[in-house]
Formats: sequence, structure tokens, C-alpha cells
Amino acid sequence: MSIDREAPRPHDLVWIEDPEDIVSVSAMPAWATREWLSIAPAVVRRETVERGVVPIGLRGRARNERCAAFVNVERIVRCVTPEALAESRGSLAADDALANLPCMRALAFIAPELDALQLTWGVTGSVGFALASGVSTLRQDSDLDLLLRADRPLPRDGAHALLRSLLSLLQAAPARIDMQVDTGHGGFALAEWAGQSGRVMLKTGRGPLLVADPWAAHAS
Repeated sequence: MSIDREAPRPHDLVWIEDPEDIVSVSAMPAWATREWLSIAPAVVRRETVERGVVPIGLRGRARNERCAAFVNVERIVRCVTPEALAESRGSLAADDALANLPCMRALAFIAPELDALQLTWGVTGSVGFALASGVSTLRQDSDLDLLLRADRPLPRDGAHALLRSLLSLLQAAPARIDMQVDTGHGGFALAEWAGQSGRVMLKTGRGPLLVADPWAAHAS
């Protein structure tokens, strides 16, 4: 499967042509076997790197099984976005054991509401991993991680209105939902932006930044 070689963005899930092409930051952990890496996609991380290199995160079946690594973009054979996973969210519905997990019920609960608000959103985290790979590492206490695309500035009053419209849904959901906003240059928590503080913690390729305007931060 061909991909746009400039396409992989943070939170995208990617499959590598050959696990031997993965360069880990530290020694490759024992759980990161060739067999596992052939079926488990890596997630694109936020890190400033040279052109043609993609920072990725490997994950195993356990929560503590994580490994930071890099791969040449030419070795990526498949890329799936969080938005595509949101569209394919029914793929696990046939598995009753998974469909009845709180995080999956939370997704089924809130997805129609997000679509009705005409938001550009996607699924990330462990639920996104399960949707993309068909390999579940989900638990009864797994959170639901969502991504909201907002390339243009979202006024604080707009964030307040959006949060108010979602608040009752978030509170009523059967699992904790963490919604992150992606500006195209970094990511931050929607709840933090809609709160009373004048600044938010923006996750960028240079590390976390405490900023007043997350959309202007990349220009500084």
C-alpha cells in the first residue's frame, strides 16, 4: 500500500516494512519481537527530527511495554489516521467482549454526537490501536482517547461553548474520555483550554511549552 511520504503525523499509526528497519532509542525490549511488530502498528510521536525520519512509539500488550524509536519514512508501508479509525469504529462491534468494555461503550455513546457537531475528530490511544490492528490490549479501566483537529484558532469562548455542549456527554460516558486538540503544530487538552487558566500546556516536537496561544506558539 502506497502512502504520501510526507503524511505521517503525530497520533497516526504506521506499519513498518521490516522490523529490522526500526532504530530504538535504547536497547530493543524483549517483548518487541519480530512476530509482534509485524502485526502491531507503531504510533507517530511528537519530536523534531531530520527530514525523512519518523519518530515512533512501539507498544506491547502491557501498559508498561513502551519503547521510543525512529524509522525512515520510506520503510513505512501503511499509515492509518485517527479520523479513519473513527469512521471504522464499528469493526470491533461484532466482538461482544470488546464491545461491552466501558471504553468501547463510551465511543459508541459519544461518536454520533461528535459527528452531529461536524467536528473533525479521531480515535487514538489503546482503543485506536485495537481498531487499527484487531489486537486488543483493552481493559475494564481503559480510557477513551480522542483527537480533535483544529488547524485554525479556536476562540476561548468557542472552546467554552464546545465544552459545555460536550460536558454532559463526557460525564455520562461509561469511561473516562480524554480529548486532545491538535493545532497542526502541537496538541493540548480541550478541558485545559476551556478552563480558567490563561495558559495551556502545548505538546510540541521541541517538548512541552506553557503558552497563552497554542496556535501562535510555533512561530515563536
